[in-house]
Amino acid sequence: MEMGPLQLVVFGFEHPKLDGSILAELKKLGDDGLVRIVDLLGVYKSEEGELAAVEVTDLKLDEAMTYAAWVGALFGLGKAGPDGLEAGAFEAALLAEHEYEYGLDEEAIRSIGDDIPNGGGALIGVLEHRWAIPLRNAVRAQGGIAIVQDFLNPETLIAMGAVAGAELVD
Repeated sequence: MEMGPLQLVVFGFEHPKLDGSILAELKKLGDDGLVRIVDLLGVYKSEEGELAAVEVTDLKLDEAMTYAAWVGALFGLGKAGPDGLEAGAFEAALLAEHEYEYGLDEEAIRSIGDDIPNGGGALIGVLEHRWAIPLRNAVRAQGGIAIVQDFLNPETLIAMGAVAGAELVD
């Protein structure tokens, strides 16, 4: 199974409408072969402080186990060097097989909920960029590697400008 670059996204909502439009857009991107939902967690906190959560994935069980093993291997490598690589992959694949989730239990969801104001919500996800696979493969075929990758948006550019402006004042 060939995997595209993964992106972690976190969106916060002051008063979400919960009308399904975000999932519909992600489904459209998936149907077009551009993006695949590896894991998506939506958390809503009612005005009374009660939490509701829903998790969505486009992965089949075998794909979830492959992704989990890949991530677990990298974590294991970072934690314990080459010896941790195999152990991390095995443990993560078993977790995915038995729980079909990425480690977010009720306690983790409550912890996320602590940071959400009443009436608000959050959407936390890992998206696979399928469109980037041919580009990545072409770069690799030429001996290239990704050095830096990130998405720029207007808010990021404004924040960068504010930092640069503060440095000029100092």
